[in-house]
Order: sequence, then C-alpha cells, then structure tokens
Amino acid sequence: MGKLIWANNQQYLIQKNVEQVVPFLRNFSLEQVNRVGRFQRTYEKFESTPLRSLDAFASLVGVQSIFVKDESYRFNLNAFKVLGGVYAIGQYAAKKLGRNIDELSFEQLKSLEVRELLGDLTFISTTDGNHGRGVAWAARELGLKARIYMPAGSAEERLQNIKNEGAYAEITTMNYDDTVRYTSQLAKENDWVVIQDTMWEGYEEIPVWIMQGYTTLVKEAALQLEKAPTHVFLQAGVGSFAGAVVAFLQQYYEQKITFVLVEPFVANCYYESFKAGAEQFVTVGGEMQTIMAGLACGEPNPLAWDLLKTYTKVSICCDEEVAATGMRILGNPLATDARIIAGESGAAPVGCFYELMTNEQYTELKDTLQLDENSRVLFINTEGDTDVENYRNIVWHGKYAKI
Repeated sequence: MGKLIWANNQQYLIQKNVEQVVPFLRNFSLEQVNRVGRFQRTYEKFESTPLRSLDAFASLVGVQSIFVKDESYRFNLNAFKVLGGVYAIGQYAAKKLGRNIDELSFEQLKSLEVRELLGDLTFISTTDGNHGRGVAWAARELGLKARIYMPAGSAEERLQNIKNEGAYAEITTMNYDDTVRYTSQLAKENDWVVIQDTMWEGYEEIPVWIMQGYTTLVKEAALQLEKAPTHVFLQAGVGSFAGAVVAFLQQYYEQKITFVLVEPFVANCYYESFKAGAEQFVTVGGEMQTIMAGLACGEPNPLAWDLLKTYTKVSICCDEEVAATGMRILGNPLATDARIIAGESGAAPVGCFYELMTNEQYTELKDTLQLDENSRVLFINTEGDTDVENYRNIVWHGKYAKI
C-alpha cells in the first residue's frame, strides 16, 4: 500500500495567529479578487476552467460529493500557474507606467506605445516547469524577455515547453530553493525583474500579486459549486497557491472548512513545521527528487506560512505511489464520472484522499478530519500531463504501482 504520514497543526486557529493574518486577508477579499479577474479576462482567449463532479468516486469512498477543478485547460498551457505570472507582470508594468491596473487591459499592454515606455525588460524566475512556462508565455505575449531556471532533475519536456515560449531556459545543478537564490542574485547583477511566488526580506510585493492571480480559479470554483465544500485538499510546495485558496475561501464562505495540505516525503516543510508545533516554519533541504516536481520546495513562503498555520488543520506527506495512484484514478473514471488528465503534483491530493478513505491503517486520520457521508470534498487539479512520457509510464505502464 502507498504510504502517508501526517501531522496535526498545533497552531490551528490560535487567536493571536488569527488576529495577525486578518490585515493580510484583505488582499484576497471578493472585491480584490474581482479586480484580478477583470484584468485577466481582458486577454481575448480567456475562458473559465471546468469543475468536475465525480459522483461515482464519491459513492465508492463514502462521501457526499467530490469535485475537481481542472486547471489543465487554463490558457492552453496545461496548468494554473500562468494566472499568477500574468497578473504579477501586469501589475509590475502598470506600476512602471504610473497607471492603475484597473485602467489597463492585457491588449493595451501589448501595444507598441506601451512596449516603448516599458523599455527592455527581462523577467527571471525559478520553476519546475509550470510557473516558468506561464512567465515565459506572458513575457512573449507582451513583447518582453524572460529567463527561466529549473532545479536539477527537471524534465526535459518541461524545459522545451518553456523554450517554445521564446524564453532562455536551462536546468541547473541545484535544488529548487538554491536555484531561487541563484536567480535572485542574477537579477541583482543584471537589473532583471524576479517573478517568484515565494518571498524574502525586501521582496514582498510581487509574490502577493502572484498569489492574488491564483484566486481567479478559486472564485470560479466557488461560483460553480452549489454548496460550500466541507473539505479542501491542497498541494503545498512553498504554500503560495494553498495560501491564496485558503485566504479567499475563508472569507467567501460563512462556515468552517477543513483545509488539508499535501506534500511529498522529500519536500515536507509544512509537515515538519506542524510536527514541531512551531510558530516559525521549519525548512528542509537536500536534492528533493520526486515525481511531484511542482511540490519539491523546502522553504515556505513566509506570508503563506502565516495563513496556512492559522487555518490548515493537517499536513499529509506521501510517497510516489500515492501520487501515481491519484493520476490513475482521475484518468480512469468510474461510471459516468469525467476523465481528468492530471500530472503528478495535480493528482497527489486525490491519491492521498483515496488512501486514507480505503486503508484501515489511516482510520485515525480519517476520523481526525471528520470525513464521512456528509463530506463535500474539493480538489484542484493544478496541472495536466506536463511531462507526457512520465504520464504514460505511470498511467499506461504501471510505473510506481502499489505492490
């Protein structure tokens, strides 16, 4: 059987933590999220992504309903990350022009006049693939430059996808967090603009813009749902995506939602932080090689940490088999359930959920989360088959199968 370990969050709903994050939650109010969506929808090919109801799967595991927001359709880029990159670049351009982004459209930013005013801008970023492709796409669409650096072990297909968007891209010999530090130094030396969804002292504004960009998909899901979810399983990584989801839903619904984080064993900084019961997060290092490449991050985004330590109940970390199981479940649906093509990071929460619902070894975790016949569970498929060869090896040929 696949393996899970989990840690309850000892900082969960502590009042002083709630009071601390209230001001930051305003960045994710419905009014602000509507502003974000307004700009993104000025892109002529913008479309909402589907929300799939997996009724047969829900019946099999004994919950009321299961929904999957499928971001593999986003902007024809096979992942959600472009939402953050395009909004951050738009905000940066608006600020450089001395304009309010509410007064600008994506098409206006593509104009020759605006390009001349912006000058020779180069955006630089670290990525496992999806974020960098989104940044490269946005830069190319706006007639600007992008340089993208990937951690050791990144898939060649993801590298080529970024190059196909017109960016300079290379795979480094470092892990994700060290590559972030490297690109930050390159940006200082060359006067390039870092577009990254983690933050450090002196680099706070752009990561918030990226997190705000992610909220468009969350609002779409909320409008597509008839009832509020009782449980939301979220991929962790540095926590920016999960933090944005939690920040919006926490305000949008007037009921308690149980948020659960999911991480790989080798990059489980939220699990280690929750286990330590710490007010400050714990970092993990090493090579962090995992098929869940989008989650191979060992250092939380500090603002995302503040949000997630306040409102997230449990962090689960899992092995490769669990993520692979999630891919096969979504790609081979029951009865009339829709087929969903999910990559390794996109499917990991579904694999974790299935394991804890069907394996008696995790009854305690299931009870802790109060998952039962009244539960309405939401997942977000953050990526499609962004590494086609690995997807086929897993879904067709049984790589990382349970033994």
